[in-house]
Amino acid sequence: MEQRKSWEEVREYTPDQLHIAAVVLDDVRAGMDVLKAIRSHPLPEGGYVGKHVLVWVLRQQAKNNGEKPDPGMLRKVRMKPGRTLSGVTTVTVLTKPHPCPGHCIFCPDAACMPKSYLPDEPGAMRGVQHDFDPFDQTASRLDALEAIGHPTDKIELLILGGTWSAYPHAYQEEFIRRCLDAMNSRDATSLEEAQHWNETAEHKNVGMVLETRPDSVDRDEMKRMRRLGATKVQMGVQSLDDHILDLNRRGHSVADSRQAVRLLRAAGFKIVLHWMPNLLGATLESDREDFLRLWQDEDMRPDELKIYPTQLLETAELYHYWQRGEYQPYTTRELIDLIVELKQSIPRYCRVNRVIRDIPSDNVVAGNKRTSLRQDIQAELKQRGLRCECIRCREVRGRPVEPDDLQLDDLVYKAGGAEEHFFSYNTDDDLVAGYLRLSLPGASSPDTGLEDLEGAAIIREVHIYGQSLSLGRVAEGAAQHAGLGSELIQRAEAVAREAGFPRMAIIAALGTRGYYRRLGYTLGDTYMIKALT
Repeated sequence: MEQRKSWEEVREYTPDQLHIAAVVLDDVRAGMDVLKAIRSHPLPEGGYVGKHVLVWVLRQQAKNNGEKPDPGMLRKVRMKPGRTLSGVTTVTVLTKPHPCPGHCIFCPDAACMPKSYLPDEPGAMRGVQHDFDPFDQTASRLDALEAIGHPTDKIELLILGGTWSAYPHAYQEEFIRRCLDAMNSRDATSLEEAQHWNETAEHKNVGMVLETRPDSVDRDEMKRMRRLGATKVQMGVQSLDDHILDLNRRGHSVADSRQAVRLLRAAGFKIVLHWMPNLLGATLESDREDFLRLWQDEDMRPDELKIYPTQLLETAELYHYWQRGEYQPYTTRELIDLIVELKQSIPRYCRVNRVIRDIPSDNVVAGNKRTSLRQDIQAELKQRGLRCECIRCREVRGRPVEPDDLQLDDLVYKAGGAEEHFFSYNTDDDLVAGYLRLSLPGASSPDTGLEDLEGAAIIREVHIYGQSLSLGRVAEGAAQHAGLGSELIQRAEAVAREAGFPRMAIIAALGTRGYYRRLGYTLGDTYMIKALT
């Protein structure tokens, strides 16, 4: 049986590195700034001790004393703390190359890569490095995160690689099983066994994200994704204009997108949509109108959004349109002005995860080449005295909070035939410390065919922000583990009960089932269920 060794078991450092790291840690404990302490103690051979060495020594010191590392010290020496300020630790893995049912003219066609991905994209490089092996990708990412001081006991597994639904079902099951094997640190003989083990594993799966096309989602596919453990689905709707979709050979219609979003919402999934300005045939004005349809159309209204401006790549068919003078990419200035304007219309229940794909600029032939577009847009918003109210722009992140001072807000809106409640705990200056998405299905909501959901209100997401903390660990001023999640669930139960729903269903990830059991929920087929009467 293959066992995954932790980074602590395979890490090797020189005696000089270990000694100087210990000295640096003593200085930090005495109150010195971390970077100043590092610079004060250069290595004999030149250079300075890395933060990953400080993390290793800190953990070894605690282990030798039979203790856990001091969370305050760990926060100080952790590399890239922003990676886990959303409350969970994300591990991204890439599926192997496989034919895609789409023939989009804007999509790159790189050899030996899943459709739409480039081998030098940061999110795809690990997949290439490990020959798309799911176990190796997951294990290496866990090791890297642990080595730089991030907690890895609450993992959101983000599976990328084009159209997930187009892969053979046997490959899908094997891929996810091997990801879970790496998180469980032992090999299972079946997907079901790996899922069961993960409920109590060291690295619990608290969210699983799959990406697919709107025309690939039907009741059978939705049920299959749920059985695999998915809790969130990404879909590229790209545009809500059928003429633009046809011009770009997207291969699906706006009606397909509406139907897919309605079905996924009725099944409790979190919904992430991709939207692309500057497609062939679009103009700045038509993009402004198209973006508003995301919120005006009750069958859309995504929970999260990725804005992916069309990038002109030599390996895409769109390149030939540009050569013939039939396509012109927006300039960076035009994109900034456009997205600054669009951000004013984004509802408070939506999180904008990205405003640009992380494609290295040397792949882009013409148009915007800045991968720092989000920072440029944020700076422009600030300069104009404007504010985006999406969740991403209002996250409390690492700021200390006092739970007793938080205000509970209930934003109610219609979507997909359901009454949606976005409960959020907000600070006095309107930062979000935590939220819950409750869906109350209506008479026009799609029939999912799932027994777990018959007559049930659905909690689609519970998320508490702030630096991700290890399970059972409490930090002063942290939103996590302060009881906010259970309070939000109690509030959702009260609203559902008052609306006449006899029970509540939660689309729980594998590693969160134990948490919901402590709140009185039991496992149905794939959802956690609780009677409200």
